[in-house]
Amino acid sequence: MMRILSILLLVLVLPATGFSGEPDAQIDKLIQDLGLRESPQPVRQSPLWKKPERIVVLFNGRQKKARPDAIAWLKEVADGAELIEADSHDDAAFLLDGADVYLGTCNDLIIENSDSIRWMQNYTAGIDRCLKSPLIHERNFLLTNMQRIYGPGIAEHVIAMTYMLSRKLHVFHDRQRQQKWDRKAVDRASMWELQGRTMLVVGLGGTGTEVAKRAHGLGMRVIATRNSSRKGPQYVDYVGLSDELHKLAAEADVVVNSTPLTPATTGMFDKKFFAAMKPGAYFINVGRGKSVVTDDLVEALNSGRIGGAGLDVQDPEPLPPDHPLWTASNVIITPHISSSSTEQMKRFWLLVRENLRRYVNGGHMLNVVDIKRGY
Repeated sequence: MMRILSILLLVLVLPATGFSGEPDAQIDKLIQDLGLRESPQPVRQSPLWKKPERIVVLFNGRQKKARPDAIAWLKEVADGAELIEADSHDDAAFLLDGADVYLGTCNDLIIENSDSIRWMQNYTAGIDRCLKSPLIHERNFLLTNMQRIYGPGIAEHVIAMTYMLSRKLHVFHDRQRQQKWDRKAVDRASMWELQGRTMLVVGLGGTGTEVAKRAHGLGMRVIATRNSSRKGPQYVDYVGLSDELHKLAAEADVVVNSTPLTPATTGMFDKKFFAAMKPGAYFINVGRGKSVVTDDLVEALNSGRIGGAGLDVQDPEPLPPDHPLWTASNVIITPHISSSSTEQMKRFWLLVRENLRRYVNGGHMLNVVDIKRGY
């Protein structure tokens, strides 16, 4: 009986942590499905590369549940390198002395103690926490991130928020908790259908592309901006450069921010931007809170200039208890969790394992970050 229970428990746990099936076959599909980018040159051509001997692996937050399975997976590709487990940033910073590789999240303390590190796999897509330390520009390590890994979950979160706002589900949920059958809670003429509406995706990177794909699938016209080029998938009607942001905002019923935090994107959604938006349109932020001037957003919401907002990220984060966004009737707030899903954790560990395999063998790395550009 105990053996049967153990087997059942194993079956239940494996899909949740992602350590089932053949990882080598799964990573090929992941690269193709998400369009993960390989570095043009193999890492062995860098004068800084050498086969790692000491690898520090951070297990905090969501990673703790996967710890035993993750270590077993990483050992399969580490080629005998020592895997050193850390429980916190403080722990990791202490253990980094003499290490070649760090798998974990960034902060000032990590960067300060990373002088021996040759490669860092950041557990997040954004690297703004890494860039807070000026020392990062003096360190000469390879940095990779989780770009595109979190995209599918974030994109579905965007669509969920868009539906909640357009169908006024947040209002009716509030009435449900009050046990009220209130068909007059909203003006029913204000409830939208998304088909035929226009969505502007600001930042057509990995996450933005996933958002655009789903919006197009719902029959929306999708337009976008990106910083580097006008290239985009066929389901995006128009791709503009960053200087076209205000012009395109005037066309959109829904504006989605999926940009990383850089000096150029800090405070980009300000009073002028909200004034340029189509009256009654919705603003959804799954990028970074500091891309928005919060007081200007509050003013645009209170004045009725824009119809509502869905905010997975805010500035400050978390908002103070008395902040007006908490009680705004046309705002949906989630606590920076849009990337979370069972499937995301599977993709996460597949990428960490694959990049470790490639680094050990001096191969072409995935998701290499340009530190100067900030993404």
